[in-house]
Amino acid sequence: MILSASRRTDIPCHFAPWFAGRIRAGTVLTRNPMNPAQLFRIPLSPDLIDCIVFWTKDAQNMLPHLPLLDRLGYRYYFQFTLTPYGRDLEPGLRSKQEILDTFRTLSAEIGPSRVLWRYDPIILNETLDTGWHREQFARMCDSLARWTRRVTVSFVDLYPKLHSSLIRPISSSEITELSGFLAETAKACGLDIRACCEAADLRPLGIRPAACIDRELVESLCGCPVDLPKDTNQRSGCGCAASMDIGAYDTCPNGCVYCYANRSAAAACRRYAQHDPASELLFGSVQPGETVRLRQIRSCRKEQLSFFD
Repeated sequence: MILSASRRTDIPCHFAPWFAGRIRAGTVLTRNPMNPAQLFRIPLSPDLIDCIVFWTKDAQNMLPHLPLLDRLGYRYYFQFTLTPYGRDLEPGLRSKQEILDTFRTLSAEIGPSRVLWRYDPIILNETLDTGWHREQFARMCDSLARWTRRVTVSFVDLYPKLHSSLIRPISSSEITELSGFLAETAKACGLDIRACCEAADLRPLGIRPAACIDRELVESLCGCPVDLPKDTNQRSGCGCAASMDIGAYDTCPNGCVYCYANRSAAAACRRYAQHDPASELLFGSVQPGETVRLRQIRSCRKEQLSFFD
C-alpha cells in the first residue's frame, strides 16, 4: 500500500512529531471524510507500506524524523511545492529563501530523485502575469536544477469558494504560451516537466501528464514491480496510483488563498487547535457512537521479480 501524507493537509510542515509518533506506535487512526463517524485504524508496518508520499510546502520539521524512517526501512519521497508567491497568497509560510534552503538540505540527505518540485498552482492576476511567471520560473529552475529531477506544474482551478481579486481565470492562449516556455526552460535545466490534472493536452508543447503518486518511482525505490491500480477517487485526468491518505481537511494553518483542502482559514485554525501530537487521530478524539474498524491492507510489491536479479 502507498501511504499519502497528505493531499488534505501539510503533515511534514505542521504535524511531523505526530506522524513520527504514529510510525513508532505502528498504527494511525483516520476519519472517512465522506462519513466522519466512521474511522479506520491503519497498520503502518514497513512490511505493508510500500512507499510513503509526503506532500508539503515546507519540509523543515520533518527533517529530524527521517532517520527514524530510514532505520525502520520505509521507502518515501516528497512532493515539495515551492512557488515564488508572497504572503498575500501564502500567508502562513516562512520566507521562500529559508524554504529553498530546506529543499536543498532535504535533497542533499535523500537524493534529488526523491524530492519532486511542484511549481503549482500557476496563478495570474494584474501583477502576476505571464512575463512575471517566465522570469520567476527561469530563476527557480536555475536554483533547483542540482536538487531535483522533476518539476510538476498546474494552472489554478477556480473552485466556487475561490472568490479573490488575487486570482483570475486563465485563458487557453495564456496556458499555451506559458506552457511552451516552461517546457523549454525546464528542459534546458535538465528537468523532466509534467502537468498535474490539466484538461488541455500539453504533450505537443513538451509537458507530459503527471502521476504524482508515481508507480514507476515507487518501483525504483522498492527495487521490484508493484501491483498498483489507478486511483479512481481523484479528479479527472489524474494519473496517480491508488493510495491511502491519512490527513484531514480543514486542518492546515498555512492559509494559502488558493487552497482547496480548507473551507476557510477559521475552520482550519479551529481544527488545528484540536491537534494533540500524542493522539492516534490528527485532530479531535473518538466520540460516543462512532465506529472504529481495522483497515485490512497488503503490500503490492512483487519481490520475486526484483529488478536487481
